[in-house]
Amino acid sequence: MPQRRAAKKDLRKNKKRYQENLKVKQAIKTAIKNFKKALDKSDLALSQQTLKEVYKTLDKGVTKKVIHHNKAARKKSRLSRLIKKNTPKASK
Repeated sequence: MPQRRAAKKDLRKNKKRYQENLKVKQAIKTAIKNFKKALDKSDLALSQQTLKEVYKTLDKGVTKKVIHHNKAARKKSRLSRLIKKNTPKASK
């Protein structure tokens, strides 16, 4: 346990920040899970809508400095690749 007053305050702040960061990370994970469920249903409109939600939550995570911007970009790229792979190609 911390002894000094400032160290005790830092501990309190760190616990609070940890809880806030955990909420953001959980929101990202649930958004990605919802997106993958929509892909499994093969509903293009729903999957595109949920992809927008994933982008939104990832951007919030970057803004709040919970995740790195390159990690968010990587996740966006991989998820958009998934949706592109699962959409039927239009024949000419």
